[in-house]
Amino acid sequence: MPDRLGPKRQVPLVERLALVGIGLIGSSIARAVRHIGLAGSVVAADASPEVRRRVEELGLADAVTGDLEEAARDADLVILCVPVGVCGEVAAAMAPGLKAGAIVSDVGSVKGAVVAQVAPHLPAGVHLVPAHPVAGTEHSGPDAGFPTLFLNRWCIVTPPNGTDAAAVATVRAFWEALGSNVEIMTPQHHDLVLAITSHVPHLIAYNIVGTAADLEKVTQSEVIKFSAGGFRDFTRIAASDPTMWRDVFLNNKEAVLEMLGRFNEDLAALQRAIRWGDGEALFDLFTRTRAIRRGIIDLGQETAEPDFGRPRASS
Repeated sequence: MPDRLGPKRQVPLVERLALVGIGLIGSSIARAVRHIGLAGSVVAADASPEVRRRVEELGLADAVTGDLEEAARDADLVILCVPVGVCGEVAAAMAPGLKAGAIVSDVGSVKGAVVAQVAPHLPAGVHLVPAHPVAGTEHSGPDAGFPTLFLNRWCIVTPPNGTDAAAVATVRAFWEALGSNVEIMTPQHHDLVLAITSHVPHLIAYNIVGTAADLEKVTQSEVIKFSAGGFRDFTRIAASDPTMWRDVFLNNKEAVLEMLGRFNEDLAALQRAIRWGDGEALFDLFTRTRAIRRGIIDLGQETAEPDFGRPRASS
C-alpha cells in the first residue's frame, strides 16, 4: 500500500483550481495539488482575514482572496470546502464569476442538501459534481492540513441525474490523483450510507461525552483521569468541528432520524439481553461486530497496530 503521493505531473489536470474555505480539507487539497502539479494555478478564498494571511504565509496558493466572485473567475474547477449550511450562499456569491464549462464541486458530508442549495445558483453551462472525501481528523484550520490526508481513503462522487459525463470524469480523476479510491452513487444513497457510518456515530460520541460531563456522582477530573480506550476514542470524535457537524445534522435530518430509530431498536434489544443475562445473544453480537472491524482493517481503512497505532511514551 503506498504511503505517499506520486511524482509531479507533466501536464496539470486543470489549469485553474479555486478552493473556497481553507480549513483542514481545503488546505490538505492545496498541499496535495501543489505537490503533484495537479493544477496550473491555485486560488484560495476564505472569509477570514486571519486565515487568508496564514495561507499566504504557508504558500498554499498562487493567489488568495476574500472575494468569491474573483476566486471563481476563469476557474476550471471550484471546490467548496465550507460547512454544508452556507454552500448555497457561497454559490450565489461566486456565480457571476463562473465561466461556461466550469465544474463546481464540494467536500461536504451531506450531498442532497448541497445539490438543492447550490444548483439553483449556477449559470447555464456550469457543471455541478458534488464529492465527499471520507477522510479527516479532529483538527481544523490551514495549519492542520497535510498532502496525504486522502491517500488510500474513499471519495464518494455524487453527480445529479443528467450531469455531463466529462465533468464527472474530471472530478473522479482529480480525487484519484490525490490518492483516493472513488465510488459513484446518487446523493440520496450517499446520505443514507453516511448517516450510519459517520453521522450517527458522531452524534452518539457527542452524547456520551456530554453525559459524562453532566454526571453528578463522577467528577470531571475522574472522567479525564480514568478514561479507558473506549471513552477516549469517543472524545476524539466529539472534538470535531462543531459548526460543520451542526450543519450536517440539520441538512441530513431524514436519514439520520431513520438510522437513529433503527439504532434505538437495536439498543433496546441489547438492554434486554443484559437484563435477562442472555450471554449467547451478547456473544453473537460482539462476534459479528468484531468481523466488521476486521473488514475495515483488511480494506486498509484502519491499522491493526496495538492501541490504534498511537505512539506510546518510551519506558
